[in-house]
Amino acid sequence: MTLVRALRDPASTAALDGDGWTALIAMARAEQMAGTLARRVTGIAKPPAADCLLTATLASAEQGRIAALWEAEAAHRVLALLGVPVVLLKGTAYVAAGLQAGQGRSIGDLDILVPRASLDAVEAALLAAGWEWVKPDPYDDAYYRHWMHELPPLIHRERDRMIDVHHTILPLTARITPDIDAMIDDSVTLGNGLRVLSREDMVLHSVAHLFADGDLAGGLRNLWDIHCLLKEVETSALMARARHHGLEREAARAMRLAQALYSPSEVEKPVSPLTLADRLYRRRLLARDGWGRATRPLTRLAFYIRSHWLRMPPLMLARHLWTKWRKAGPA
Repeated sequence: MTLVRALRDPASTAALDGDGWTALIAMARAEQMAGTLARRVTGIAKPPAADCLLTATLASAEQGRIAALWEAEAAHRVLALLGVPVVLLKGTAYVAAGLQAGQGRSIGDLDILVPRASLDAVEAALLAAGWEWVKPDPYDDAYYRHWMHELPPLIHRERDRMIDVHHTILPLTARITPDIDAMIDDSVTLGNGLRVLSREDMVLHSVAHLFADGDLAGGLRNLWDIHCLLKEVETSALMARARHHGLEREAARAMRLAQALYSPSEVEKPVSPLTLADRLYRRRLLARDGWGRATRPLTRLAFYIRSHWLRMPPLMLARHLWTKWRKAGPA
């Protein structure tokens, strides 16, 4: 809870000694939230070593922001010639739109969303402009193209930057099928020609990524995103949109957990108390010790199994795991 407490109440870090700051920064790094923490505690007294480290972290985050926006612009220049909508997703979208969720945020790959009908043209244009396939294995390549919500990842041969080209926001085998056409149709054009999802859909994409896909690895960062993005939307509009996309249950859970962890004293948008299931999610989100190391292995395993269960029907999951096991070979 040390990291969560520092993010929601930066003034609380004033009581930390050197060891406390070491633990806090270690946890922030493990959750890829060091830049976010650095922004939150700017101006608060801290040991010189911690101050020096977080100042460098802020500079690194700023460089990451510039690099992310440049990579988005590079892709935009290539794909604008196709005349198809190209929507920025995740961290790059947050910094492009100037949102609080982007402040200090770690940004890795460039994630974009395009209409599924334009995938072949988009892929061909990126390949012609210097991006290359990352997945050399034919099974992995086919798996992405038939069942996933994105193309196999591509990397630019000169800039060494990855791009993930999405055509929807959850795997095609998932039980929930959001209305991706509505998301693209309602996306918003920024002043520089780049596009981002509407505020409600931006929240719901993060909600889907955290609670309807994956094993909650990096969940504290994603929940912080949601906490910040929730300030940009009206609850009634968000829940109406969530019902449209089939994400109502996940959105409600996200709101409860975001408030419980990051704004427990919030009174402007009160939500329901945590359910028993919510408490299991909370246990998984906080599964780190004072040095940022992973803890609660059984909880992590349970959520790992859950992530595969959400992604595929049982028979398909068994066939997929069997194929992956055969390719890896027995230990």
